[in-house]
Order: sequence, then C-alpha cells, then structure tokens
Amino acid sequence: MAPCRADERPQPAAPSKAGQDVYALGPDDEIVVQGIHVEELANKPVRVDSNGDINLPMAGRIHVGGLTVRGVEEELRRVLSEWIKEPQVTVAIVTMRSQRISVLGAVNNPGGHELLRGRSLAETLSAAGGLRQDAGYSVKIMRRMEWGEIPLPNARLDAGGRYSVAEVNLQSLLEAKNPELNIPIMPQDVITVPKAAMIYVIGEVRKSGGFVMSDRSRVSVLQALSLAEGLQQTAAPANARIIRGPTTDGAERKEVAVDVKKILSGKGKDVYLEPDEILFIPGSTGKRAFLRGLEAAIQTGSGIAIWHTAR
Repeated sequence: MAPCRADERPQPAAPSKAGQDVYALGPDDEIVVQGIHVEELANKPVRVDSNGDINLPMAGRIHVGGLTVRGVEEELRRVLSEWIKEPQVTVAIVTMRSQRISVLGAVNNPGGHELLRGRSLAETLSAAGGLRQDAGYSVKIMRRMEWGEIPLPNARLDAGGRYSVAEVNLQSLLEAKNPELNIPIMPQDVITVPKAAMIYVIGEVRKSGGFVMSDRSRVSVLQALSLAEGLQQTAAPANARIIRGPTTDGAERKEVAVDVKKILSGKGKDVYLEPDEILFIPGSTGKRAFLRGLEAAIQTGSGIAIWHTAR
C-alpha cells in the first residue's frame, strides 16, 4: 500500500460542534482560547502536554486532561475570575490527539488501534497489517454522528440516526484512482473489511486454488474453469464433482456429479457454483484420498492458493 505524499496527506480535522461537546481532551490536542478583554489569549493554538496540562498567560498551568470543551471553559472562567470580573471565554479544538478506532474483518491485525491525527483510510488499513488474501472488494466505515457525516457520496444514516455509514471500493482506494476516497479517519470509527465470497477449483487444472468472486453471487463451471486457466492434459472432466456444504444446519459436505466434458462440448447445461463450493477435476486415475486431503486443506485455511480476479 503506497503511502500518501506530504501534500496529499489529509490534514488533521477538528470534530463537529456536537463532537466537541463530548470529546475528552488529552495529550497532543491543540485548542484555541478566545476571551473578551483577555488579549494574551489571542487566538493562538495551545497544546495539551503529556500530563494533560496547558500553560496560559495570566491563568498559568491548568489541568484539562479528560475535560470537554465546556469543562475547560468553566475552569478557565473560574481561574481568570481572580483577575477579571465575569470573564467571557470560549474554547475550540483545532487538532485532535490519538484516539482508539476499530479495524475488523479480513486484515492481518484486526482489533483496536490508536488513531494518529490526520491518518487516512489507506494508512489505517496499512497500520492494521494490510489486507488478507481473502479480503473482499470493499471496506465499510461506520462513524458516530458527533464527528460529522462521512464525506463520501454513498454515506447514509443507520436506522437509529446515530451513525453515518459508507462503503469504499478497495481497488479504487489502493490504486489511487479516486483520491477523495482516502478520507481522514475519526476517533471511534469502525472500519470493516468483509471476507470475500470464494469458490475453489482443485485437481487437474492449470491454476488450482480459491478464487475471489468479486461482486458476483455465483460462478458457472465454465467461468470457474476459465479462472483456473483450463484443464490439464491428464484431466478426466467427465468424472468431475461439485462439493457442496457444510450447510448452516451442520450437515456434512455432499458431492454432486457434473460432466464437465459435456458442458465444454456444448452438449450439457452449464452448472453454477455458490460461495464456498468446490469444483474438483479428477485425473484419469482420480483418487478419492487426494480429494479428501485437499478438502481438509481448505477447511483449515491452509495449503490452498487464493487468487484475486479483475472485476
């Protein structure tokens, strides 16, 4: 995943007004203090230090760690009231500190991660260890409305109106086809990379393995053979099998005979594979033990190549 150039990196963003009302300040946050009759506070960003303190002219050192904007305003008015009658002070966040986000699904290091200020979606996926081989073709972002609506055309509200939800095409994001997709990530965002739906082609084919189905709901036998780059010379396509299951009720896999030779010659009807089904092309002396061994490899997620295909 290519890093952003310095001039392309999303700039740190402040939360919306609603977000500022609930945001708890911490180290490396920057705030601006505006005060009537307090010229020393003249709109200059003030950084919260590692102890959660700020240092202001007249007010001195004040602990603001864990306070919201409103809490800081109240504390400043209390301190400044020793020198100024009824001081009028407002506070705004200009830069956020590190916050936790969740990156889930088909990434190499899923779970909670620190959000560094200004980090983009692509950088966040990279920080989560990058995408797994079985990652799908889109990433979903869910954001609390306190941080504003996700700046994407397909953003929508969830049923309760508390979250903004959007999807990003991973291929467009990673190939930088649409730079506007590389949005800044906000605190408490939940980023999910769904596992791709896959079919498997094993046995006497040129490229055996699992194939990501992109946005298709099913793949025909002919399409599957095309993905596997055709049959080996030693193949016995008339004895092919589609292995289906296990089903959601716990039933074991079942084998369905399919005469691929007739399908290839146009004498038989093409058959469709659903997600997670296996097309097995035996050799001329096909051995059931070979099939069982490859089934076990698929079930354990090891020993099988995963191939991504173009949309």
